[in-house]
This record gives sequence, structure tokens and C-alpha cells, in this order.
Amino acid sequence: MKYMNDPRPAGSLGSAPVRLDSLGLKAESSAPGFRGPVPIFRLAAWLALAALTLSGAQARQAPPETRTSSYTIQVKLLPEERLLEGNQVVEWRNATGKPAGELWFHLYWNAWLNNRSTWLREDSLRSRPRSSLRNPRAGDWSYSRVESLKVEAGGPFRESDRTSAMYFASPDDGNRDDRTVLVVPLERPVQPGETIKVSIGWKAKVPRTFARTGFRGNFFFIAHWFPKLGVFQTDGSWNCHQFHAATEFFSDYGSYDVRMTVPTGWRVGATGVELGVIENDGGTSTHRYQQDDVHDFVWTTSPDYREVRRRFDHPGLKSVDIRLLYQPEHQGQVDRHFRATEEALKYYGLWFGEYPYGHLTVVDPAWRSGARGMEYPTLYTCGTRYFNPFGGGAPEGVTIHEAGHQFWYGVVGNNEFEHAWLDEGINTFATARVFEVAYGKRSPVYRFFRGYFPVMVPEIQAGRIQNSRRHRFLAVARGEIQATPTYLYHPSSAGATSYTKTALWLLALERRLGWDVLKRILSTFFENSLYRHPGPGDFFQVANRVSGQDLGPFFEQVFHRDKVFDYGVESVSSVKVETRGYVDKDGQFLLLAEAPDSQDSETTSVLYETTVLLRRLGDGILPQDVLLRFEDGEEFRTRWDGKHPWKLYRLVKPSRLDYAAVDPELTNPLDIDFTNNSRRLEPQANLPATKWALKWLIWLQDYLQTLLALV
Repeated sequence: MKYMNDPRPAGSLGSAPVRLDSLGLKAESSAPGFRGPVPIFRLAAWLALAALTLSGAQARQAPPETRTSSYTIQVKLLPEERLLEGNQVVEWRNATGKPAGELWFHLYWNAWLNNRSTWLREDSLRSRPRSSLRNPRAGDWSYSRVESLKVEAGGPFRESDRTSAMYFASPDDGNRDDRTVLVVPLERPVQPGETIKVSIGWKAKVPRTFARTGFRGNFFFIAHWFPKLGVFQTDGSWNCHQFHAATEFFSDYGSYDVRMTVPTGWRVGATGVELGVIENDGGTSTHRYQQDDVHDFVWTTSPDYREVRRRFDHPGLKSVDIRLLYQPEHQGQVDRHFRATEEALKYYGLWFGEYPYGHLTVVDPAWRSGARGMEYPTLYTCGTRYFNPFGGGAPEGVTIHEAGHQFWYGVVGNNEFEHAWLDEGINTFATARVFEVAYGKRSPVYRFFRGYFPVMVPEIQAGRIQNSRRHRFLAVARGEIQATPTYLYHPSSAGATSYTKTALWLLALERRLGWDVLKRILSTFFENSLYRHPGPGDFFQVANRVSGQDLGPFFEQVFHRDKVFDYGVESVSSVKVETRGYVDKDGQFLLLAEAPDSQDSETTSVLYETTVLLRRLGDGILPQDVLLRFEDGEEFRTRWDGKHPWKLYRLVKPSRLDYAAVDPELTNPLDIDFTNNSRRLEPQANLPATKWALKWLIWLQDYLQTLLALV
């Protein structure tokens, strides 16, 4: 589809954007917010700062074959109009063996152009749609409109205006109303090894945040905001999916040189390092940021930000300059944000591989801005509240998780549209492990008075299984096959399938293979995938090779099938052994009476016959550890292959059974029902009831005493 509803005639969509050199410092630049030539002393200062900042900015560079895209962007924010005006030059190299006759671009913000977009249609399928919670108003919608697109002359290409040739595509669902994918036919194909340069002029209306990007008052978080190339694949096709409600992103590695013009006095945080600031006429300032070997660029600005900088140093790991942009009301949580970030950099670095960039920006977004908990290269957002008791898991948990995405997503660039579990699942697993090592267990926090007043319950301790969000997995244990491309998941089950299910089966592998083995699997996968686009097969091959085992049957069940695991103890009994019938006594068979009191106590010791019946209630099959503990303290341990629907154990012991358990150490956290994993011979339901009744009485007594003091 061509662009519609534009009153201007074809060919009058605006002039070509200003051409930029490699540094973007031409004196005649007419980028938004620039006025006249750049003074020579400012130019010298910029270059000096760039040299100082970029030296040592990266420990390792991406291999040349993975660097295919570079963006030089100039953008101006008009905060009152909620508008971005931008020009950009995109250089793209065809690194495949196939010619490319078209260029495919993402225009993500058109997901909120109107309610007929694929994103909003899919979002309505959630049990609690994100969009409806925000009550869209007239000024909340957004758009991304390319006003001009030209191929620049150079090499085999001649200058050509391709604006009128552009059209929208809907490769995933055929929704003709979706405008999140823009296709640009070329006059001549880009041959293997060739580089094409394209100039684009565009405008974008900033949405009130639907999903992480947008504005809230004078807070702006600008993500997925510019026309962005898809990924050209070795088969000669473009991997450029529509924007879906249940997926995130995928793009190639490259370089970004971005100049952002905002009101003077507004702080800016962005991907990369700041090379300088120019004060313009009219009360605006232009901030320039640059970063190599990343696959996205994001920025944020607000006059309310406060800033603190610290340096992370740990033996054997690269030093990292950390910049925290926080909200003034959260000043008391500054140290907590830094500590959580440093714990992530330390443990992820020691376990998997070091963070390769020398800088990191941590953003505390505005309250209810919808921008919390999201990862971008060298920058991520956290999320906290004014009242947030330590020990409840926030903001520590979200901070560790998003910092962890600098590893699993940042430098291991999987396709999140199709295999989001490769970053979200691995990172959820790693988050829970780092949190427990660094902080121990967490306690639940319940909030009252519209979420403002927190009450933490320290008596309840949540460990790694709970911190892996197991409760979400239980609701979707059956239904989604993880091998299905992520964008085809039902929106209500996508998160649990990508995040939680992966984290749980990784935890199952850790408890069966051992942490040292799993750590080597993950670190090897990390090393092999730096600045690349790994797929599921790459991970499975590494897991088999490093473990020295064929893990195919396991992955077949948890990844390629929707097998459900549920093993339980169906019944237990321990009864005194009573011999009835004939017995051998002094070489003669004597018939014993049927009555128990007729037993010969002098010749028969007291024995108990214990019977335990185990059941496989699901169709998932894994070997199970079995524990039988007796009242005299003796334990019987064995291993059941778990294949048959049931297993019976019968033992004769001089003591009665205390309890029986299948998988007593919970080595399979994918089991959907832990409550049936064990059974006592004598139920003791009164113990927890008594415990909690006493606690509630104490709380009630404290409450009444407080009321009495106020009378």
C-alpha cells in the first residue's frame, strides 16, 4: 500500500535530508536545532572528548562480517507538540551471497496509529490489555511517517528518489491496515558485498506510552523511534516482521552517530557515550552520542532527572562507568540501584563473559510512565516506588534483570520476534540465580491504598523457583509449544512461555547436570555468539557438546512439545506384619490362629510393611528421585525412571513410615503440582494452621494497641 491521506501531491513530500560526513560535523549542517557553523574551538573540544571517551570504550569489537548497518541521525524533539523531526543516513552492506532488490524498514510507532493495527488487535486478546488500561485519548496516538527517501550516489549507485515507490507490507498476518513494515524497491539490486547509502527524512508523533516508549508529562522515553532496517538473510529474504503485541525486536549490529536536540536544561541519556553538547539559539541544546557494535539506539530526556555517576571495578573484569538518571523522589534508593547493577555486572561477567562496553546508563523512569523494565544497548530502565522496603525484591530484581539483558540480548543478538526465549528465558534464569547469591531469598510485598502503602511479610521466603515466575508458567503449562515462532504465541501466554518456562527447564538442567556444567554451557554459548544472531539449534548443540550427554530427549519434551510433568505420591501405608497361616518352628509347620494376639511374641519381632504408590499424572517423562523416611530416622533412597504410569514400592522395616516424597529436592521445577510430591503417614495439618493463627493474633493485638494509643 502507498501512503494515503496526504494532501500534498506525489513528489512534494519534502526535500532530501542534509548529507553528513562520518562524524556529522559539517559546518553547513542544517539539522534541527543547529544554527550556523560550528565554532572551531567547539569542534576541537568535540574531537578531543571523542578521543578520550572512545579510547577503551570497548574491550572487544564485533567481527567485521557482523557489522552491516550504520546510522547517522539528527532529530529534534518538539515537546509541546509531542513530535520528532528527523533526518538520517543509513549505510547498509549486503553481507550475504544473494542480491537485495528491496530494502525493508520497521516503522514501529505505527503500531499505535489506530486501533486497526496488528499490535492493538493482538493486545486486545490479553486478559488485561495494556492499551485499554491507559484509556487512549485523542492526543495519545502516534505515527511514524517517512517524508522522503533517496538512494545517494556512490559506487555502482546513482542518486534516485524512491519516495513514490514505497509501500507497506504485512508479511505475517496480511492485515492491510498495519503500517509497521515499509518496503522500498530499488532501481538496481544491492549485490553481495556492495554497500548502499540511503537518506531519509521523517516525522514521528510521540505516543503517550502504550508499551514502554512515549511520554508522560515532560518525561520522554524514545525507543524504536526511527525507520530501522530489518535483517537480510542468507536465503535472500528480509526478516522484517510486523510489530506484534507479544514480541520485541531483531536487527543487525552496526554503528550509531546520533544528535538529539532538546530544550536547554533537559538531561539526556542515550545509547553510547556523549561526545559533546552545543547550545543553540532559541533555547535548545544538541547532544551528540556515538556507539559502535550495537543493534539499536534509544534515548530519554526530562528536566526532572537527577544524575549520579560511579565506576564498577572487579578483578578480572572490564571497568564500567555507570551513570544513573533517577527521579528526585527516589534519591534514597540510589545506592540500591547501583548495587544491583554492580551485582549483575559481576556475576554475569564471571559466569558467562564480561560486559564488553566501558559504560552503562541506568534510567529510573517517571512514575506510571509505562517505561519501566526494558533493555537497550548500553542503557536500560528499572522501576521503583517511593515506598519500597528492602528485601521485597524491588528495585533490585528488575535492575538485575535489565542489566543482564546487556549480555543476553545486547551482545548475544538473537531474533526476539522468533526465539525470544534465547534472551528472556536465559536472562530470567540468571536473574533469579544472581538475586539469590547476592541478596538471599525475598519476601512478598502487599500494597494497599491504591498501591502506595507496602506491607512486607518476612515470614514468607521466596527462592529461585518462585523468582523464576513459576506461578505464570502454571497457567500456560499446556497449550504453547516453545519451538513455535514467538510472534505466533497467544499474547496472554507469550511471556510465560518465553520467560518462565525456559528459566524453569534451565533450573532443571542445573539441578541434574550441576551448576559447573550448566555454567560452562552458557559461557560457551555466550562466547560463540558474541555480536551474532544465534538460533535454538546453536544452543542445543553447545549443551550436548559441553555436557557430554545427549540432551535431545529433554529438549524434545520441553521445547518441541508441550509435555506436562506431574509426578505424585498417591498413597502410603505402614501396617504391622502379622503372619497368618503356617510357620516353620523347630522343623515343624504350625498353624497360627487368625487373631493378632495369638502371635508368639517370643519368636516374632515387630515389623512393619510399608507400601508407597507413585503416579505419573502427566505425559512428560523424566527420571525421579524417591525418598522414604521412617520414624526411626532411617532413609530409603532410590531412582525411578518415571516411564511407567505408576510405581509401587513395598518394604518391610522395624519402623513405620514417616513420609514419602518423589523428587524431594525439586530437581524438576517444571512439575505443575508440588503439593502432591510428598505424603505423610499421619497428616499434620494442624501445625501450619496453629502457626498462622498465632501470628494473626499478634498482628491483631498490635493493631488494637495502636488504635488505643490514638484514642
